[in-house]
Amino acid sequence: MRGLILFAHGARDPLWARPFERVAARCRDLMPGRPVTLSFLEFMSPELADAGASMVAQGCTEVDVLPLFLGAGGHVRKDLPVMMAALREAHPAVQWHLQRAAGESDVLVEALAQVALQLLATGVEASA
Repeated sequence: MRGLILFAHGARDPLWARPFERVAARCRDLMPGRPVTLSFLEFMSPELADAGASMVAQGCTEVDVLPLFLGAGGHVRKDLPVMMAALREAHPAVQWHLQRAAGESDVLVEALAQVALQLLATGVEASA
């Protein structure tokens, strides 16, 4: 079974996580029966190691880790590969796949451009 970990930065304010929780819920809706979890670099839980252990406990033999970052800064380029190496060492029977940062996706770039264009056209926040 193939699982998905959505990896976000985390924040001290619990309200910060709401959009990411919505993304995780939408993924679960679109992929029923497939394990999907949200994990965080700091300030929130679960951390990546715990999310990975949960995927293994659910029977995943392959897990994709999608960084929910707009760009591939230091956390994505430096910190996350170290965390992925730890997952591989802790769970060698599982194939761990680190994906590009979500912000590098043409789909997300287009969505953000559409939000900006809608704001300019209406003067109203797109999700209001």
